[in-house]
Amino acid sequence: MKKVFTLCEGQTEEAFVKNILVPHFRRLQKEIHPVILETKSTPLKKYRGGFSSYNKIRKDVLKLLDDSSAACVTTMLDYYGLPNDFPGKGELSMLRTPYEKVKHLEKAFKEDIKERAGFKPFYPYLSLHEFEALLFAEPQAIIEAKRYCRVEEKFDDYISQFNSPEEINDGEETHPSALIKRAFPSSYSKVRDGLIISQKIGLDKIRSKCSHFNEWLSYLEAL
Repeated sequence: MKKVFTLCEGQTEEAFVKNILVPHFRRLQKEIHPVILETKSTPLKKYRGGFSSYNKIRKDVLKLLDDSSAACVTTMLDYYGLPNDFPGKGELSMLRTPYEKVKHLEKAFKEDIKERAGFKPFYPYLSLHEFEALLFAEPQAIIEAKRYCRVEEKFDDYISQFNSPEEINDGEETHPSALIKRAFPSSYSKVRDGLIISQKIGLDKIRSKCSHFNEWLSYLEAL
């Protein structure tokens, strides 16, 4: 069984990988092993989740690549909120579509790691624009996950402006998780509700609506 390390931004992504992706890939004789990004370490405690600089991401990727048990290393990090020193970020203004921009960043990320990766595959994946975009593959599932949704009638109107959930943008007030939090101002749990909603939608539906996400899974399936 091939082992694939997935560097996750936080607990939300880790829960999704463990509960949604692991069972899927186990049927394909592949072991997807999520690892949460380490943000800080002291003699007494390691802090995980989120990041403030690219060097923290790079350090963890290289550590995973050094593990001889892995057949491949990948990532599940948000495009939204990437640090300014992330490879390729300075050239984004020259690109037009979100898909062009995310692929540019992933390519620059891969090139930066390439010389240390040796012959082991490294396939970086950045969620457009963040994990919660996948939940908009079926907005009704978000509404059904909660008895009360303050902006229920606005979800469909808003996302109809975009060709896919992944294109819901990186605006400070309009990125996907901001929309959901505004709907459930005091009761939304990124980890718990993110998993409940994604399970309700199902992996096939998410893949059919989110092409960049689907490309990532297709690559891992073909390993």
